[in-house]
Amino acid sequence: MSNPRNSRRYLSNDSDVEDSDEIEPLSVSFQRPLFRNRKYSLDLPGIVTSKLTQEQPLKCGVGSKLVVVMTGLPARGKSYIVKKLKRYLSWLQYDTKIFNVGNLRRNTAQLIKNGSHSHSFFDPANKSAKKVREQLAMDCLDELIDWLNKGGRIGIHDATNSTVERRRKILERCQRETTFKVLFIESICNDNEVLEKNMRLKLSGPDYRKMDPEKALADFRKRVSNYEKVYETISEEEEKADMQYCKLINVGKKIIAHNIQGYLSGQCIFYLMNFNLSDRQIWLSRHGESTDNAIGKIGGDSPLSEKGRKFGECLSRFIFKQKVLFRQKQMDEYRSASTSSLPTSVPQVKNFLVWTSMLKRTIETVENFDQREFDIMHIRFLNEIYAGLCEEMSHSEIEIKYPEEYSERRKNKLYYRYPGMGGESYLDVIHRINPLIVELERMTDNILIVTHQVVLRILLAYFLDVEKEKVPNMEVPLHTIYCLQPKAYDTELKRWKYDEEKDDFFPVE
Repeated sequence: MSNPRNSRRYLSNDSDVEDSDEIEPLSVSFQRPLFRNRKYSLDLPGIVTSKLTQEQPLKCGVGSKLVVVMTGLPARGKSYIVKKLKRYLSWLQYDTKIFNVGNLRRNTAQLIKNGSHSHSFFDPANKSAKKVREQLAMDCLDELIDWLNKGGRIGIHDATNSTVERRRKILERCQRETTFKVLFIESICNDNEVLEKNMRLKLSGPDYRKMDPEKALADFRKRVSNYEKVYETISEEEEKADMQYCKLINVGKKIIAHNIQGYLSGQCIFYLMNFNLSDRQIWLSRHGESTDNAIGKIGGDSPLSEKGRKFGECLSRFIFKQKVLFRQKQMDEYRSASTSSLPTSVPQVKNFLVWTSMLKRTIETVENFDQREFDIMHIRFLNEIYAGLCEEMSHSEIEIKYPEEYSERRKNKLYYRYPGMGGESYLDVIHRINPLIVELERMTDNILIVTHQVVLRILLAYFLDVEKEKVPNMEVPLHTIYCLQPKAYDTELKRWKYDEEKDDFFPVE
């Protein structure tokens, strides 16, 4: 049989190139652009590629670069926002890195000796400290620009950047790079309850974790007060300088976007409009064992085996129990909070959603769930990676029938696309489930997702910020449940394993 490989089925990280305005003289009467300035380019790593000629040499790596500059007073959630944003952009395969000015300050030995975390270091009247802080911000920006020029794609400058003058310097420095765009994101918070929680979170940070909590909180309040004396919000005057910016108010309850240009900036704004701080649980599991699983075949649409049906029945009991326990925890925290000075209200009962793919083995896994207790939906986006000509074959059969395909896939599972009509790669699946990721970030309800091996790997990789090269080899065995709880600075993970003999789930350390 002839080899089914399509030409150039491998996916590329190459994307469109935003070129300069240099020109090459051809004659006295005619000049032709050497670099085309493509302002409007669809940029999907692994999905979109550009054809480059010898007349289109690469500059600063492939594609336009984006510098995201954070702005805002301390305790306004800037670091929380950038970590979430970095995770999302990295998951979409854009090489993204955070450059935190506070970390640079703490890593500077001379400043540590001078107590760089004390509120006096941030006093605007302290001219020597102000000079050092300004230099640190620009040094951090230089590190960011150097990283972008060596191949990075999106660099995030995480600092207060609280004055018009500081932002002007940053913009002017970035504009000297021909392929750089700059997006300012200002985090504004006037919700006293959120501010109080954020300030107390700072006590566990590197500046204060070894201090007495009360002294640390008092010092941090003075630091914030020092910043408030000179803080300048992004203004109409800065708009006139053609600045693109987004104001994120109370962690996304209100968003103001101005002059947003380019695909990367648009992706940032789109994501920022779709996340929240709600306490919730995201449960993930593969389906129960299918008849094809039992004989080692991939893909297909086989029903559950007897073992898989038993798993599904136990899963319905277990998740209902967890739903009840979550409500009890909500009420316990409410009763505890009601005795403190923080304002509080009775928490609403959360809906509990159940999502599956549209394949038999996931639908049958949840057939015992009570529809009066759970909102059940079947979604095609959650289907397993489609193996094209290799559907319903075992790996040994693929190795014998298509040895070249078998070898190529083993070399690079992330970029490899299965042969035949509709064959997919991991990157195809990542972009396919992107709308569901955004919905998971937006929703405040609890949810169980019953899906397949590749999709489960991708979902876990997103929430746990796993490096893309490791995703195809993550262990996600059958009959294991994962519970994710988004927190302020990371995601908490717990696992349970199904014991068929005891017909119950047990936690895995």
